[in-house]
Amino acid sequence: MSLSRKRKKELKRLRSSAEELWGNQQHVLDHANSVAREASRQLGALTREEVAPRVRDGYQSYVQPGVDATRAFARGAGKVVDRTVLPAVGSAIGSVLAIGDIANDTRVRKALSRVSPALVPQKKKSGFGTYLAIGAGVVAAGAVAYAVWQTFRADDELWVSDDEPETPSEAAAV
Repeated sequence: MSLSRKRKKELKRLRSSAEELWGNQQHVLDHANSVAREASRQLGALTREEVAPRVRDGYQSYVQPGVDATRAFARGAGKVVDRTVLPAVGSAIGSVLAIGDIANDTRVRKALSRVSPALVPQKKKSGFGTYLAIGAGVVAAGAVAYAVWQTFRADDELWVSDDEPETPSEAAAV
């Protein structure tokens, strides 16, 4: 390829200008990388010095007391259930099972058949009454659970201060 001298000079100038531009771009990229590293370092320091302590203080001020109160409430409720509800339910179930055992005893059946043959229960299939009794038991268990929940829930509106000031109409009535 034969180029004129003029073209060779122009190409040489263009090449040197492109190399200079490439060098400037490399310098700009190096400077941008150093700025990004410094920004990252400053962000880490800000996080350690400002953000982390605020998050820790907020957790200790707002979240931790609620967690502690909930834990204390759950322990207290568990103790009450262990002391009162479970023994009552256990004794009721034990009584029902004892009555069932007595009713199924062959000696009791023979004694009842001697007294009155009509009193001896005949084995029947499960009817509507059985399902009605099961439904009533489920409703009763739900009612007991609701009563326990109402008993143990924290309701601040129920408490009235003992030293409330009297209103003028109450003072005149006395």
